[in-house]
Amino acid sequence: MALLTQSLQKFLLGSVLLLASSLPPHLAQAADAQPRVVDVKQGKSMAERGALLLDVRELEEYQQGHAPNSRLLPLGQLNKRIAELDAYRDKPIAVICRSGRRSAQAVELLRQAGFTQVVNVQGGMNAWEAAALPVVKGKN
Repeated sequence: MALLTQSLQKFLLGSVLLLASSLPPHLAQAADAQPRVVDVKQGKSMAERGALLLDVRELEEYQQGHAPNSRLLPLGQLNKRIAELDAYRDKPIAVICRSGRRSAQAVELLRQAGFTQVVNVQGGMNAWEAAALPVVKGKN
């Protein structure tokens, strides 16, 4: 019975992979268009392992409290300053804002610009603070 189950699992996995590889480009692109989401603890862990933690809020919000070692680049400036992030084009970026809404927009913009490892930090700084994760106040 276990052998049958393993065989069935391999068959199903192979079928799914075959189906996915045969999708028309517009459908394959749509399937990849969904932003990946991580929770705040995963976002913190990513940053500790060298990912860019990109805060897309406004300066005033950032100064009121932000994640340690995060980098501020407001969503409204992202398009014109995107070249500043070129070093991260193929590296992990975790994007955070206040609630997760602006960061989701930023993830989409970055993916469209060719950034390959971008994730949205779900719940943003609201969730970060609720999880009692460290917060820096001021300009840092």
